[in-house]
Amino acid sequence: MATQDDLFQPVIELPEPIRAERYRRLVGLTDTKVRLRKEATLLADPDRLRRWANKHHGAEIAATALFADRAPLFVFAGDVGCGKSALAESFGCDLADELDLPAFLYRLKLATRGSGLVGEMTSLIGDAFGHLLVQGKKSKNSRGINAVSILVVDEADALVQSRAAQQMHHEDRAGVDAFLAGVDSLAGAGVPVLVVLCTNRVGALDPAVMRRAAATFTFSRPDDEQRRAVLGNALHDIDLAPATIRQLVALTGPTDNRPGYTYSDLTQRLIPAAIMRAFPDDPLTDEILLAVARQLAPSPIFQEAT
Repeated sequence: MATQDDLFQPVIELPEPIRAERYRRLVGLTDTKVRLRKEATLLADPDRLRRWANKHHGAEIAATALFADRAPLFVFAGDVGCGKSALAESFGCDLADELDLPAFLYRLKLATRGSGLVGEMTSLIGDAFGHLLVQGKKSKNSRGINAVSILVVDEADALVQSRAAQQMHHEDRAGVDAFLAGVDSLAGAGVPVLVVLCTNRVGALDPAVMRRAAATFTFSRPDDEQRRAVLGNALHDIDLAPATIRQLVALTGPTDNRPGYTYSDLTQRLIPAAIMRAFPDDPLTDEILLAVARQLAPSPIFQEAT
C-alpha cells in the first residue's frame, strides 16, 4: 500500500498564517464563503444538524435524514484566476475556527494519477481514499470529532474526466471508477473528511461525479462591486483619490472587445505591475495605477475543448 508521502504533498495543519491571510484576501466571495462554511460544517460534523433540529423543532425531523448519505464532495468550477484553488486550500482555516478544531489539508500528488500501468491508478486512488477514511475514523470518537481532513484535487478534469469520452484509456476509466468508489466509502460513514475538486472544465467531469457532489460552487470574474472590494482592500492605505478607484473599476471591467479582469489579474498582475513601475524611485500614485490599467490586458477566457 502506498504511503502518505507517496500519495499527497506535505500535509498542512490549518489554520496557519499563510493560508489564513490568503482566505482573508479573497474579498468579493462573501456569499460563497458563507455557503461553503455551512455545507462544510454539516458534512464534517453531522451532529450539529441533529442539535439544530432538537433546538428548533424539539426532535429530529424527517428532512434531516436526507443529509445522512450525502457524499462529502464539493466541486469548485469556473474560469482561471477566479479564486477556486485559493479558496479550496484556505477555507479550512475558517472551518477550523468555526469548529474550534484543527483541519488537515491534503493535496493529491500528480503522481497519484499513475504512469499508465494497468491497475496502477486504481490502486493509488484507492490507497488515497483508504488513508483518508482511516484518518477520519481516528478523528471521531464517542465524544465527537477532534480534527477534519480536507482533500483538494486541482485540475480534477484530468483525474475524473467523463467515461463517455471515446478517446479515454481503459486505465483512466478504471481511475474514475476508483474515485467514485472512494467517495462512496465516505458517504454515510460520518467521518470528518471533505473532498474538493477544482476544475476549469466542469463539462468534462464524469456525470456520476457531478451527481455525487453535495454542492457545486461556480466561480466567475468579479463584477463592479467585487472589483471595487478587491481594489479597495489592496489599496486602502494608499492616498488615492476616490475617483481613481472608480476609474480602476471601470477600466478593469468587461467591454465589447474583451472580458473583465479576473481576481488574480487584479491582485497578481495589475497592482504588482504598478508597484514595479513606481519602484524604487517613486511612490505608487493614481497616475501610475491608471496608466497600467489602461495598458494591461485581462487574461483570456478559458474555453473548454469541444
